[in-house]
Amino acid sequence: MDPRLREVEAQIEAAVAEGKVPAVVALIADDRDVLYEKAVGVRAVNEPAPADAGSVFWLASMTKPIVTAAALQLVEQGKLSLDAPLASLLPELAAAKVLEGFDETGQPRLRPARRSLTLRHLLTHTAGFGYDFGSADLLRYIKAMGLPTVASGKRAALALPLLFDPGERWEYGIGIDWAGLVIEAASGMRLSRYVAENITGPLGMRETGFGLDEERRARRVAVHGRDGEGKFTVLGLDPPEAPEVDAGGHGLYGSARDYLRFTQMILEGGAREGVRILAPETVRVMGTNQVGDLEAGLVRSVLPQMAIEVRLPEGVRFRWGFGFLINEDPLPTGRRPGSLSWSGVANTYFWIDPAARLTGVFMTQFLPFGDPAVLSLVQAFESAAYAAFRPG
Repeated sequence: MDPRLREVEAQIEAAVAEGKVPAVVALIADDRDVLYEKAVGVRAVNEPAPADAGSVFWLASMTKPIVTAAALQLVEQGKLSLDAPLASLLPELAAAKVLEGFDETGQPRLRPARRSLTLRHLLTHTAGFGYDFGSADLLRYIKAMGLPTVASGKRAALALPLLFDPGERWEYGIGIDWAGLVIEAASGMRLSRYVAENITGPLGMRETGFGLDEERRARRVAVHGRDGEGKFTVLGLDPPEAPEVDAGGHGLYGSARDYLRFTQMILEGGAREGVRILAPETVRVMGTNQVGDLEAGLVRSVLPQMAIEVRLPEGVRFRWGFGFLINEDPLPTGRRPGSLSWSGVANTYFWIDPAARLTGVFMTQFLPFGDPAVLSLVQAFESAAYAAFRPG
């Protein structure tokens, strides 16, 4: 084993032993083979079962690239358009309104959006939708209107106003949840079924699906938080039973080994082991800047128990494609320009580097997102991957 990989393994093992992370599953691959696989820790602090590469994690926002791929399949088939108004498919989106503040009684002040919402807006986080944890105004709106949270699985939870007119800026939000409903309207299938039949099933991602069935629940890595003494405790964050809608933005559970099959498919230009999921041109477009000069990647947080706002590296330009953050400049870890990446709120991470033909997945399972200890491990792991397999 390369010395850098041996060193980062020791760092991961020490972090688990010292209670800095509850468990880690980390994999590296090229476009053909798995090059490295490591699992450390247990599935839950109150359960001795060890984590392994087939253990099931809440993927959270790592759901978004998969659902984006599903939407783009339908674009390829001519069943969806990136730029047509979505009102005919989802009438609710025809009445989208922008939140401009609150009146003296605490009621929201809304105005009609100046542009029609399109699938392109939803897939690039330029629709104007936000997340409650990232906006004090949305938290206030939800309370004023008595709305359920997005985690509830209720369709009413998506009835949020826009924070700005479509196309004006990049803001992380519930756009991919709405894209999931667009997929349902265009395909005539529930999102969970469409994804299973057209992406995860064909790719052999057997541990991946919306929510938790009995089999996945038995291999689940619990979501952890910290108690008053700083020790990990199981939070018990379970997906809603019988949700009204499948959460296209955060609803998938799956293994690191499964997710690597998805990232390898992207690395191979849309196919994996002879099974084509997307056309090569679609994959190329997914990895191409779709937001122009709009800066992307900064996820704000007003709920520190949920997420810590992560500073992006200085001097690196970040843009958004379809489903992926794109770094337009090299990263200190060795990641080449034009690489794709994203993460999930329970501290799951991946990157795809087409120039280096290298991809990695790093999963742990605790809140808040952006914990400094895990970010340090992720960066060390990525640096070791390049040192071992793509030196120079």
